[in-house]
Amino acid sequence: MLTLRPANERGHIDHGWLNTYHTFSFADYHDPAHTHFRSLRVINEDRIAAGRGFGMHPHRDMEIITYILSGEIEHEDSMGNSGIIRAGDVQRMSAGTGIVHSERNSSNEPVHLLQIWIFPHHHGIHPSYEQRTFHDQDKRNTFCRIASHDGQNDSLTIHQDASVYASIVSDGAVLKHHFIAGRGGYLQVVRGTVSVNEQKLHHGDGLVIEDEHEVLITAPENGEAEFLLFDLG
Repeated sequence: MLTLRPANERGHIDHGWLNTYHTFSFADYHDPAHTHFRSLRVINEDRIAAGRGFGMHPHRDMEIITYILSGEIEHEDSMGNSGIIRAGDVQRMSAGTGIVHSERNSSNEPVHLLQIWIFPHHHGIHPSYEQRTFHDQDKRNTFCRIASHDGQNDSLTIHQDASVYASIVSDGAVLKHHFIAGRGGYLQVVRGTVSVNEQKLHHGDGLVIEDEHEVLITAPENGEAEFLLFDLG
């Protein structure tokens, strides 16, 4: 079963410096029909103005993935990590027993990113951090595993039975993903248009995938699209 989560039905808040869309309930946006899907708790699409950002704030017991689409953001945390995360970079923080961090756009251009939260398989994990660059060619017309429970294929390691794939597809390419019985999926379109089992999705659309043995994801005939696919236990 495929269930569409249309882009224009997401929660939307424009703070001026932050223009954000929430797939699931978050902060001041609450929709009891969309609180999470399996272990996937948050997909926020954020655009942060130049010179603005989030000051130091805490997290705990959550796997946090930041996927940079354009621009760059400056990161600092209580574990001693600091640096710039740029387009193509993916950051993973396991908040565990507690972290404090900041995210600031210190450049002269806006930054566009996805922030993803995944419930960990248990609480009280020791906090940790990873950052990795995944080039466009790594994602071209294939499933590039960017996060997984075991760090396979040089992916970031998350403390949950889940895999996250990033793909850039073009020229009518067709990708096939199999789901083991009992698992589900969520597909988020980052840009462009794709078809999933002949159902068309556009930028910002999401798709819940349940009780499907496989899905066929088809790229546009002319042009390209980018999406994330979550395979969830």
